[in-house]
Parts: sequence; structure tokens; C-alpha cells
Amino acid sequence: MADKFDCLKIQNQICFPLYACSKEIVKRYKPYLDPLDLTYTQYITMMVVWEEKEITVKELGKKLFLDSGTLTPVLKKLEQKGYVKRSRSKDDERNLIITLTKDGEDLRNAASDIPGQMGKCVQLSPDDTKKLYEILYKILGSLEIEE
Repeated sequence: MADKFDCLKIQNQICFPLYACSKEIVKRYKPYLDPLDLTYTQYITMMVVWEEKEITVKELGKKLFLDSGTLTPVLKKLEQKGYVKRSRSKDDERNLIITLTKDGEDLRNAASDIPGQMGKCVQLSPDDTKKLYEILYKILGSLEIEE
């Protein structure tokens, strides 16, 4: 017979292995990001900016699941480092636009080996990697709808 408190055991919580894996993976990025003087949050922000070249803070936040309160200091720091430029939209001054700079593009080249290095840290087959990716984005999609 199951104990009524079995649901509160940590091994019965999906949130814990997700949290622990995320924390451990982010920690493994540090040796690759430190030489570039980037935090993990700055790195994922740059990944989106590298892809988009120009994006509003609102759209950037949606892609990263981060609010503007979290993004603002990250973007200020990236601008100080010369990787992005922040400017108000000419059409609607309420919108802040983030634009990739030449130094930001150069940083992309310097960071290009990080995904391959990280792939060695996570011992998953390509099939398992694809399945995990799909499951995680399915969870994110369901959580996005509920908000």
C-alpha cells in the first residue's frame, strides 16, 4: 500500500531531475564561457541574437523564457562589451531593439566550438538527444499555454 506522502518524495518529482540536470549542464558550460567573458544567460542571449541579427527585447524574452527585468541587465552588459546595440524603434519608441554588432559577430566565431564540446559532456545517443529535446519543448509549450 502506498504511503499518502509518496507523492512528496524527491525521487517521485519530475521537477527535481530537470532542475538538477539543468544546473549541472550550465555548470559544465563555465570553462568554455569564462575565456569569452560570458555568463550562461549572456551566451543564450547571444545565441538568439546571432540567429536573428536584430530582435525586440519582447521577442527575445519570449524565445528565452525570460522577462525584461532579467534581460535588461544582461543586455546592458552585452552592450558594454560591444556585442549588441540597444536602440528604440522608430515606429514605436516603447520597443527596444537589440542589434548584433561586428564584435558580436566575431564572438560567434569564437564560440562556435562550444556546442561540440558540450556534446561530449552529455552522454546521449543522437536518438535519445532528439527525443529529450522534443519532450522538453513539449513541456515548455504546455507551460506557455497555461500562463
